[in-house]
Amino acid sequence: MSRLASLILMSAIISTGCNSAETRRTNIDSTLVSLIPPDGTMLAGLRMDAIRSTPLYQKMLAKKRLDRLDEFARQTGFDPRRDVRELLVASIGKDSLLAARGTFNARAFEGMPRNTYKGYAIYTRDRGAVALIDNSTAIAGTVDTVHAALDRRASGGGPGPVELLARARQIPPENQVWSVANGFDNLLTGSIPETGNAANVGRILRSLENTTAAADLRTGLNGYINGTCRTDADAKNLGDAARGLVGLGRLSVPEKQPELLRLWDGIKVDQQQRTIKITVAIPQDLIDKLIDLVESEPRLRGLPVK
Repeated sequence: MSRLASLILMSAIISTGCNSAETRRTNIDSTLVSLIPPDGTMLAGLRMDAIRSTPLYQKMLAKKRLDRLDEFARQTGFDPRRDVRELLVASIGKDSLLAARGTFNARAFEGMPRNTYKGYAIYTRDRGAVALIDNSTAIAGTVDTVHAALDRRASGGGPGPVELLARARQIPPENQVWSVANGFDNLLTGSIPETGNAANVGRILRSLENTTAAADLRTGLNGYINGTCRTDADAKNLGDAARGLVGLGRLSVPEKQPELLRLWDGIKVDQQQRTIKITVAIPQDLIDKLIDLVESEPRLRGLPVK
């Protein structure tokens, strides 16, 4: 149970409800879209201004369990907790581009090597680069991806990956976190081992032709991920694997913590022909318990147990 509990909490902060009756759509900043390449295979959006006000974020911030954001701030020079209102992430093969709206100041990048490209200041560290378009727009990625984005801007921008954007705009705007992808993104499957049981999981995930995921963090974690597989058999295998993980999770709940069974009760798996849908509904009180559990047990934080 403990590993998946940690994964769910971390995913809620940096990536995966659903209201099927809602007709409003997610609005995506057109300036950010114009910087994204048309051949992107995955898009993810984080509305940081809304995320910062959620109980989950506030509790994680109070516990200082936001190591990923610390690393992001160190690598890019801007901090989503302070500088960013909206973040759009695009996967381009093995690389990615981050485009952000917020409040940016060049003084935040002092000490980083600086050069100029197409009239824009670019700050670099290792293979990474950050460019300030203006005081409210910034991009980050590899040097090549940042140069390509500035080339697109110089030529008048573009429509971005049209099919992905169309799917993203169907997601209700109550979701502060969302993603759409063609296939299961290479940035994720590329980190899965090629042998053992993990390789079987990777094979099943690669059978996905497209995925859509979203999360609403206002009252706990209410989210979903929809996927379409190449064949009915692939979808059944993926559904069976997901149900198996839920079943193992229930069996691993300690007798002294029976309330954690609610975590697994909140995860539903449905498979219809080539389509699979996983919904997650975890109330805020249980989220609080999970955060406290992760905080109190060093082994859940990747620390050595004395």
